[in-house]
Amino acid sequence: MIYREYGKTGKKVSLLGFGGMRFQHIDNQEECVRMMVRAAEGGVTYFDTAPAYFDIKSETVFGKGLAELRRLKLPYYVATKTFKTTEKTIREELEAQLKRLDVPAVDFYHVWCVTSLENWVSRKKDGILDTFRKLKEEGLIRHICVSSHLIQAEIETLLMEGAFEGVLFGYSAYNFKTREKAFNAIRAKRLGAVVMNPLGGGIIPEHPELFGFIRRPGETAVTGALRFLWDHKDITTTLVGFRVEQDVADVLKAMEGYKPRTEAELAAVKENAGASFEGICTGCAYCDDCPQEIPIPRYMDAYNQKLLSKDGDSAVKQRLVMHWNIPFSGAGNCVACGQCESACTQHIPIIKRLEYIAGLS
Repeated sequence: MIYREYGKTGKKVSLLGFGGMRFQHIDNQEECVRMMVRAAEGGVTYFDTAPAYFDIKSETVFGKGLAELRRLKLPYYVATKTFKTTEKTIREELEAQLKRLDVPAVDFYHVWCVTSLENWVSRKKDGILDTFRKLKEEGLIRHICVSSHLIQAEIETLLMEGAFEGVLFGYSAYNFKTREKAFNAIRAKRLGAVVMNPLGGGIIPEHPELFGFIRRPGETAVTGALRFLWDHKDITTTLVGFRVEQDVADVLKAMEGYKPRTEAELAAVKENAGASFEGICTGCAYCDDCPQEIPIPRYMDAYNQKLLSKDGDSAVKQRLVMHWNIPFSGAGNCVACGQCESACTQHIPIIKRLEYIAGLS
């Protein structure tokens, strides 16, 4: 395992991180704990979760997993997040999180999911930063961080403010062009940099032919995608959402024999990337609260096929029928209220895509 400095905190964390968002069998706590132990035995020390992952079940599983890591004397750091903004609501949530996680303090506590600069200004007005600073002084959290889905200059602006010690943001082989400006601030402010969705929510391994530019001879799509990120010296940790035990073994194997590219070699790889893959749904499901009960994540997953397949409409239809078993017409129930687009962390034009799908025949 490779370890890197987390900004200027004085802590070193594993280049590979464990994400608690994608457990396939969340109710099988023994299996989930085994996955955490296997990762820690392989050198992983960064474990990330959130209160809305599986309706707090992920944090609960993490509590049991972290207890087992302590019993085995395996080192770890825990990261989690909050949507809350006022001191009262943040403290209430953190108290519950500490109990679920079974820890006295959270190592890396994140202002969760900043999707616009206006959203950030509003949350500051509610006192979120002052509250985080108090919690740090009280020893309940150790480092103030932010989780952001901003792109282009907006993410640079957010981070240059100097309010944070670290950032969690989406960065992978398909969207790196729209988020590279984040590294200007990461370097300037000496921030810890954790990247999520390194495999594009499963899109990269499902379409290896489209991501050949990142792979060296003998590498799989997964190995190539991870090593592409590890080649970025400013990235502290790549956060992988493990589903089953085999995923842990497969990803740890990608670390074996890893030899970093030079900066010139990495630049050449990016130059060969061609078109940006920005706009692909990564399946976070933040939009999955439609007033019309439209299963938006499933429709957006199907629309990905239009972007990632040469077959276009046919690929979308096949995904809807064969994979999801949902009708094209269901997308036509959209009333364009905009709730889903406000929640979307990828800034996807969901309404237009639903209109397209509804028009398929």
